[in-house]
Amino acid sequence: MKKITTISSVFLLSLVLTGCNMFQTADSYQDESRKIINYLLADMPLPDDAQIQKVPTVILGTGTGIAGRIVLDSPVSPASNLIFYSDSTLGTGWSLISSTVAEEIVLTYTKDGRYATIEILKTAQPGLFGGESSSQITISVVHPSAIQDQNPYASLKPQLQGQNAIAATE
Repeated sequence: MKKITTISSVFLLSLVLTGCNMFQTADSYQDESRKIINYLLADMPLPDDAQIQKVPTVILGTGTGIAGRIVLDSPVSPASNLIFYSDSTLGTGWSLISSTVAEEIVLTYTKDGRYATIEILKTAQPGLFGGESSSQITISVVHPSAIQDQNPYASLKPQLQGQNAIAATE
């Protein structure tokens, strides 16, 4: 009986320590990601309450030569995020060149030859007792020299035409 109690105690202790470590790792990822993104894209504001999504986020390059995509989950509505970006980009040098405000909000900015597209989508309805819906924010940034070849998929064309010709004769 004492052996079972000891094993149970060790199991519970390891479970508690592992659980704490998982939360620390998630917080650590957010902190480290924000440091990197703030370094690479210091001039693009990010909402403080938004959480960076690990898997779809990718950033290439450094300084003003970066290109990539940052995906954030925000606990506030698309309308609140629209207001945030409208206010917070004014002093950063980014100029709004295009906007679409509908079910999906799309804002396109330019600065020093770079382009940033901010897409804001509603992800959840307000709760039973009201409040704001949540949203997903995708920020895509491209540097003008990031695209060298205007048709990088041209080499696929002959293969597809050959396959279509075979399918048409069958």
